[in-house]
Amino acid sequence: MDQKRIPSFFLHPGHLHAGLLHVGLALVMMLAVLPAHAGATGVRLMAFGDSLVHGYGLEEQETFPAQLEAALQERGHDVRVLNAGNSGDTTAAGLARLDWALVDDPDAILIVLGANDGLRGTDPAQTRSNLASLLQQLEERELPTLFTGMLAPRNMGPDYAAEFDALFPQLAAAHEVIFYPFFLEGVVAQPPLNQGDGIHPNAAGVAEIVKRILPSVEKLLAQVESADPREG
Repeated sequence: MDQKRIPSFFLHPGHLHAGLLHVGLALVMMLAVLPAHAGATGVRLMAFGDSLVHGYGLEEQETFPAQLEAALQERGHDVRVLNAGNSGDTTAAGLARLDWALVDDPDAILIVLGANDGLRGTDPAQTRSNLASLLQQLEERELPTLFTGMLAPRNMGPDYAAEFDALFPQLAAAHEVIFYPFFLEGVVAQPPLNQGDGIHPNAAGVAEIVKRILPSVEKLLAQVESADPREG
């Protein structure tokens, strides 16, 4: 190639380095000022909870958030389901990390907490207080919420079970959120749908949960769309 026809910019390595540096800095500055959702489409739904959300013992594509996202997209919803589950979380632990999780700026949230409280025999009054505080924070943020219920292990005794089971629908009514009564409906105590520990759903069990909870999730998405000023 005739060097006389090559722009002098490309003939001087120092100029090239400086030019690339300026371009890099410009890109960084552009990204810094873009809004969090720039380039993103659809609804960002956060599944927030314990190992039932996180996917204990499962492959990524088998987890509740992944299977829920796939099912919603198959039904024509433009949605991304964020996995904000943390195995072992009690309601106290979930409450403590809520602000940190919400940095991801979801458009709606699905709450799955309480199973570990029941397994540990946590005082239902404490579970109620933790979940009430969590729901209050979401209410103050005006974040559309789907709240799922849990049932106490029956070996905790009838009095404990009655108090524990009742707190979920009572909180849902008090905070006027969409409520799904029992997250593990149709899966609990069904060996083919659970892992060897008899507690955590396997991939087939998660699929059953997704199938059953889907109408409630679609109700949540409708709530998001009705509140979106871009709609209509």
